[in-house]
Amino acid sequence: MDAIFLQVMNGLDKGGAYALIALGLTLIFGTLGVVNFAHGALFMLGAFCAVTFSRFLTLSERVRDESITFFEAYKEVPYVEIWFGQTGTVLLDWAVPLSILLTIPVMLLVGLIMERGLIRFFYKRSHAEQILVTFGLAIVLQEIIKHFFGANPIPLNAPSAFSGSTDVGWLIGAANLSYPTWRIVYFVFSLIVIAAVFAFLQFTTFGMVVRAGMADRETVGLLGINIGKRFTIVFALASLVAGLAGAMYTPVLAPNYHLGMDFLVLSFVVVVVGGMGSLPGAVLSGFLLGILQSFASMTEVKAIIPGLDQIIIYLVAVVVLLVRPRGLMGRRGVMET
Repeated sequence: MDAIFLQVMNGLDKGGAYALIALGLTLIFGTLGVVNFAHGALFMLGAFCAVTFSRFLTLSERVRDESITFFEAYKEVPYVEIWFGQTGTVLLDWAVPLSILLTIPVMLLVGLIMERGLIRFFYKRSHAEQILVTFGLAIVLQEIIKHFFGANPIPLNAPSAFSGSTDVGWLIGAANLSYPTWRIVYFVFSLIVIAAVFAFLQFTTFGMVVRAGMADRETVGLLGINIGKRFTIVFALASLVAGLAGAMYTPVLAPNYHLGMDFLVLSFVVVVVGGMGSLPGAVLSGFLLGILQSFASMTEVKAIIPGLDQIIIYLVAVVVLLVRPRGLMGRRGVMET
């Protein structure tokens, strides 16, 4: 029972990352009709926003260590600690959550530049052409990150207050059952972001216009509403969601230049299983497949079927598409006739 519960927990935090990326993918496909293969690169860019913010905070200078007088030893001290003392130490410790302050403007700007500078020229092209151009863009972004940050993973730590484990046994009445605290934080964070996106679309005038545009763009345009401008903003918001997912995931998985590609294919499968264009389907599918992948990675399961954790998502996708081509919550006509 304990092992099953822990696997569910593992699946929920990984599913949170899948759901956030799939949510952005679905927003872009549902509004603009674009299959954005560069969306995984946006997840990677968010992660490297956290890396950049952390490195900015750790900029330092050599100062003499007064505790060692004989050898005149020197040590590197971050400027934030020199300028702000104990407050600077706290800022260093909270670098990952605070990196959101950098991630938000950067990802909104990247989204706007991508949509206005490239994506809008491919609205009326075939999906194959869209995939080719966005995949090429993903490779360019990937190589830029590799050039500036190198090929090796760059580990970042969670704040010390969330770096240990938390007792979760009380949830199922078990004793001495702990789980990494930051993974719990990430799961809660993903729920908050998902709820914020749904609330934005459901309860704001802007969101209502966007949903109406997703259903019938031409009719909304005839009402004198610049639906294209709103869809551009939606693209930027989808980029932001992916970027936030990447920045907050860095303590779980050290970011590297290939991080986007690792998540991209899985997230597309999540979107297809959930139903192309269905936001609830993307979220449901993300958590469901995350949990299934977690169970497939159990030692007992891999002893019976080696490598099942690597293919379980694709097996589920095959079964779902055979039984229900539109996906779990997709609309008729998107993936089937």
